[in-house]
Amino acid sequence: MSTLYVADLEAVIDGTLLSIVERGEVRGRLFIHKTVVDYLTAEAWAGRGVGFTGLEELRKLLSLRQEGLEIAVVDEERRGRELDVSYVKSLVREYAWKTGAVLITSDPVQAASAQAIGVRVLFSSKGGPKRLKIESFFDAKTMSVHLKEGAPPLAKVGSPGRWVFVKLREEPMNRGELEEMAKEIVEGASRGGGYVEIDRLGSTIVQLGDYRIIIARPPFSNGWEITAVKPLVKLRLEDYGLPEKLLRRLMERAEGILIAGAPGMGKTTFAQALAEFYSRQGKIVKTVESPRDMKLPPVITQYSKTYADPGELHDILLLSRPDYTVFDELRGDEDFKLYVDLRLAGIGMVGVMHATSPIDAIQRFIRRVELGMIPSIIDTVIFIHEGRVEKVYEVSMAVKLPSGLREAELTRPVVEVRDYMTGELEFEIYTFGEQTMVVPVKSARRGFGIEESVRRILPEASAEVREGTLIVKIPRLASKVTARKIKKLKSLAESHGLELRILPE
Repeated sequence: MSTLYVADLEAVIDGTLLSIVERGEVRGRLFIHKTVVDYLTAEAWAGRGVGFTGLEELRKLLSLRQEGLEIAVVDEERRGRELDVSYVKSLVREYAWKTGAVLITSDPVQAASAQAIGVRVLFSSKGGPKRLKIESFFDAKTMSVHLKEGAPPLAKVGSPGRWVFVKLREEPMNRGELEEMAKEIVEGASRGGGYVEIDRLGSTIVQLGDYRIIIARPPFSNGWEITAVKPLVKLRLEDYGLPEKLLRRLMERAEGILIAGAPGMGKTTFAQALAEFYSRQGKIVKTVESPRDMKLPPVITQYSKTYADPGELHDILLLSRPDYTVFDELRGDEDFKLYVDLRLAGIGMVGVMHATSPIDAIQRFIRRVELGMIPSIIDTVIFIHEGRVEKVYEVSMAVKLPSGLREAELTRPVVEVRDYMTGELEFEIYTFGEQTMVVPVKSARRGFGIEESVRRILPEASAEVREGTLIVKIPRLASKVTARKIKKLKSLAESHGLELRILPE
């Protein structure tokens, strides 16, 4: 009598089943439970990569012609319940128990539960990560590879902030190549080399070894696309050559830190170095990431935003009480709310966000929290440009008359943003009426000084600086404006690098 086998869902998806069949390790009758097919079909209809990968594995399996092996799909009446992974696995396990079949699986939990009820198991552990086809596009200087259906493959080559686009070949990528690569990537994650971080209709995000891989497909995109990013360097905080003054602040005072910068400038690399720095100082450090692409020592726990809702992350982090939590990266309102709640609870926070200037990072919080709370949430802003620390701001609160205003009754709470290294005040944030004002102090002071100079030349005139222009407004009934006075005004504007514009008032 020939041996009966039944395939577990996991063995189908990660390619284990196809491998052992091709090696001739299975002889007799191999059954594929129809719920496995139904589950993979539903996932494919939902646009998720695991469905396409599993169905392709089954197609290859059913097309095999192995001597001494019969492969068939079996159907059973099942209870009216929505298919999910645990339900499919339980049905396959139950079928193996009822028929006396050998269960083929690569899932150690499924193997243990099957053996517990007396089912024989052929356990084939997932192989280690294999070299991916997409890796052939990388070399030691490649930051990322961009593959699009119908277009030649491109790569960013260089270093953060100093890279160039390089065409890797003249021949365009075709859909078959990209589908095969996508299948290989998802299989590689299933084998244990990584994990599928997000799997949605039309898109899949995978962290596989050092690679963060984004797969987009129709209907989400107008064609198949794969983007793979690989960090070139792993730096320690000491490699950045930070001034001793800044290092002391990071060790002793900074607990509400924002790391800002444009995409590809090295924000995550710096955040990774800072997390390791705090860990070496004896601090308990955890991260919140999506995807989890930081390369950190095992002592640092990395949580995924994708696999937990904000409430769960909030509870876990509050109860475990880390000294610092690195949030990579802040995007939507829920992310900002979690950052604020944890910081106000006394947890040191390091937030990573996209911003074109350091003040932009602070402004992202203005509409989300009361102005007076900002210094309690953010005390240090570190701006990264071309892989280095370009600017550091210190944020504090004072009750004062804002720069450029002269009436004493306008004194109010003002958020001061200072260059940490020089101590120079650069921005003031305060409310004026119902508006929140973010005022560059240097410009305000320059405008105030020019206004006084204009009045010395033309006492009746008023002046303002706007968009690189000195605008002088002269009342129609003012005393005679001579050519000499106009010449003085022009010299004054030029001395400040401004254009001159004279308007009647």
